[in-house]
Amino acid sequence: MSRSAAARADAAKIVADVALRGRSLDTALVIDSRATKQERGLIRALSYDSIRWYLRLDAMLDRLLARPGQKIDPDVRALAIVGLCQLLYTEIPEHAAVTETVEAARHLGHPRAAGFVNAVLRRCQREHAQLGEQIDRDVAVRTAHPRWLVDALNADWGEQAEAILAANNQRPPFWIRVNRRRTTGQQYRERLAASGIAVADSMHDDEALLLADALDVADLPGFAAGDVSIQDAAAQLGARLLAPRPGDRVLDACAAPGGKTGHLLELQPELAELVAVDVSPERLTRIADNLRRLGLSATLVAGDAGEPTGWWDGRPFERILLDVPCSATGVIRRHPDIKLLRRPEDVAALATKQLQLLRAAWALLAPGGRLVYASCSALQAETVRVVEAFEATGAKVREAAAAVRIAAGTAGMDGFYYACLEKTEGQ
Repeated sequence: MSRSAAARADAAKIVADVALRGRSLDTALVIDSRATKQERGLIRALSYDSIRWYLRLDAMLDRLLARPGQKIDPDVRALAIVGLCQLLYTEIPEHAAVTETVEAARHLGHPRAAGFVNAVLRRCQREHAQLGEQIDRDVAVRTAHPRWLVDALNADWGEQAEAILAANNQRPPFWIRVNRRRTTGQQYRERLAASGIAVADSMHDDEALLLADALDVADLPGFAAGDVSIQDAAAQLGARLLAPRPGDRVLDACAAPGGKTGHLLELQPELAELVAVDVSPERLTRIADNLRRLGLSATLVAGDAGEPTGWWDGRPFERILLDVPCSATGVIRRHPDIKLLRRPEDVAALATKQLQLLRAAWALLAPGGRLVYASCSALQAETVRVVEAFEATGAKVREAAAAVRIAAGTAGMDGFYYACLEKTEGQ
């Protein structure tokens, strides 16, 4: 059996685990260490693209079945989805997509399904334009988003919703953050050019660089030495908006995996202390690893930011960055499984937790201090309305909250929301 067919079978297992068994893509995406670099790339690309377009591909599959509504083994159904994905969303030659995917049915242990997979893919080759016209009358199917999320984005973004839906289906851009304590943006640009790596765009005086193509971090000059990190340009705004000053005591709440922790320390080397808190001890190790690579240090605390009595020493913070757990609907292009796994009831539960976190963090902020509420949700229920509900509780916020609301795809950035809240003196 060809290694190419085996790679497609592996991708089908991953897709089935996510779409039909409810596992996260990060958890399901386990690739055999014996796979070649090319095979790993194929498995990863087919898994991500199949999940990204799953809701449309599944609607297409239903139209291609010889018997509508027929029951199909989950792995076989996922393999058919992977085959359709190759025909409709990749540049893989059609003959290879069909032949290798049919062969993959045997690798999955379903040799009798090979004929079914072949029939579905051959019919797709003949009829995909006509069938696509039929299913694409439904915007949710056409954009491969759940209906509830399409409705929510339309309600929250109006005419911008269609552009957000389109951006969610793009492969994510590759932004990097230059460590200003080690080099300048211009100097790092020159190192990239010398390595044959092209820059497509930049922000923040070349501190944020958008590479023309994604690549392995090991191929980035100075990555292992901490000269550069991977971080979307929208996520890089958090530390900048917090604007820590020399001598400030800073809290990075819900800090894992530590991208913003490192950025804060890079921006302001003269902090009195940076305390990074996360509820997961395991995730704290990722912060430690990132800081070690950058040559930086912080006080790492395992604790619930919403229940600070268990870890806070009573000393207030002049700056607090609160990056709340959320639906992550602003970063769907990086995590397409969100479209399949997230439910509308999750959003209400998250909003309740976000308000609790905001109120708890506010109590730790020194008078005159600044708190930045951050969320990678695209939904007002987790952003604008949480801040409004917080202000309605009587919190003494200096003037109105200065907010930054970024739609996914804007200037190549992820979807993000920031609200800068400053506590009045005398509180």
